[in-house]
Order: sequence, then C-alpha cells, then structure tokens
Amino acid sequence: MEKKLFEYFAHPVFQYKVENYESHNKALLKYILELNKEDTQGQKLSNINGWHSPFFNLQDKNNEGFKFLVALQPYLLDVFKSYGWVYDPRKVKCSGMWAIINKKGNFNTEHIHANSNLSAAYYVKAPENCGDFKVVTPHSISRDKYPPREKPTELNRLVANHKVQEGDLLIFPSYLPHSVQPNESDKDRIVISFNIYIDR
Repeated sequence: MEKKLFEYFAHPVFQYKVENYESHNKALLKYILELNKEDTQGQKLSNINGWHSPFFNLQDKNNEGFKFLVALQPYLLDVFKSYGWVYDPRKVKCSGMWAIINKKGNFNTEHIHANSNLSAAYYVKAPENCGDFKVVTPHSISRDKYPPREKPTELNRLVANHKVQEGDLLIFPSYLPHSVQPNESDKDRIVISFNIYIDR
C-alpha cells in the first residue's frame, strides 16, 4: 500500500557534552557547596527532600553561574539554529539559575517551567544510579486516553527516561513536563538548572 508518514510537532531534548566540563565542575561545585553552607534550608519547589539553592547572582560578572552561562552560549546558539529561531543576544535572557543537590532517596516531582522558552539541566555530579531525567508527553489527552500497545514506538511513547553523566547539558522546551527519578546512589547528585526566555 502507498503510505506517507508526517511526524509533526516534535518536542526535542538537546544533549551536549560541555567542553572542559571537569574544570567548570570544580569551580561550580565549590560555589554550590558555599551556597549550601550559607543556606542549609534552601527552597521547596519540585524537590522532595533535596536541597534547592536560591537563584545565583547573575548580575555579578564574577559569579561562577554568570561565567558558566557565558561559556554555554555556543550550545544555546546551536539550539536556536536547530529550531530556526532568530538569535539576538540582546533579547535572549536568563530568568534564573539555581542548583539542586539530591542525596540518596531524593527526587524531583513532575513539573514545567512557566514563562520561559527553554530550560536546561547541567550535571555537576552524576554518579551511577543517581536518578534518570524523565520527560512526559505534554499532550494531556494522549496521556489519559490511549489504547493498549503491541510494542513501544516513538508514535505511542508517553514517557522517556534519559540517563545522564557528569558534564552533560540538556536543553529542552520549558513546557515539556519533566521530573527526576530517585537517587539510588550513596553519592550526591548535583545539577544546575536555568531558564531562558526570548524578549520580543
């Protein structure tokens, strides 16, 4: 039979291995642990029993978060090119950057990042079995009403688990529901997240 298949409306997750991530991680880890020492309570958002830092001070050009964000510009530019978006540095804004420390048993519930175009997760510490990054289809109807599957395919996928390593950078649309599976390792999982919005 004659057949055409059009796969419209993709929801991408871009994965990069950041260059010189070892040196970045050394500086970032020191900064994050200092924040944790100053504010042991942190914030309570999607994190369950993990530590969520306050926002990094990106107004300070000596801040490790600011310096890291500058180093990530080539990756953001590549995402814009992949989307076919106009990249105007004057209009591409970071609305917040923060860190999360998940100890054994800690996880992050499903959530989105409202009022942003792109969100990201960067892995400073990612030991084996520290918890997959999980994304779920944003189409609520397909999540509630779906037929039984003979076999999993990209056309019937509702959930995807994504394994990560230190130095990995994930960039994805902010509307994409995502969560973090429980850390089953005895070591900390340390992630930096941030949001990007495009000022029109």
